[in-house]
Amino acid sequence: MESEGKPLSVPVEHPALPGHFPGQPIVPGVVILDLLVEEWRKRRPDAPLRGLRKMKFISMLAPGQEFAVSWGEVRDGKVTFTAESGGKSLATGQFVLA
Repeated sequence: MESEGKPLSVPVEHPALPGHFPGQPIVPGVVILDLLVEEWRKRRPDAPLRGLRKMKFISMLAPGQEFAVSWGEVRDGKVTFTAESGGKSLATGQFVLA
């Protein structure tokens, strides 16, 4: 897998965070997914995404906590990814390309 770019994070003032969860906020999975899509579009504008084949969230992400994404090779119209934070796996999955 190939890691690229600067670490990603969700700012503590992100509008999806209030109420998710009071006293111990965590970043909703859909917000992490949105960052991954954005990162892929910056990295490979020539390979648009069509969908998400699978995704597994392994650990929680706190607001402001950085994470990195590693991308696999594009094969059969798909690309796998792994997101990690602090040496721990955060999420894995596979996008389908258009």
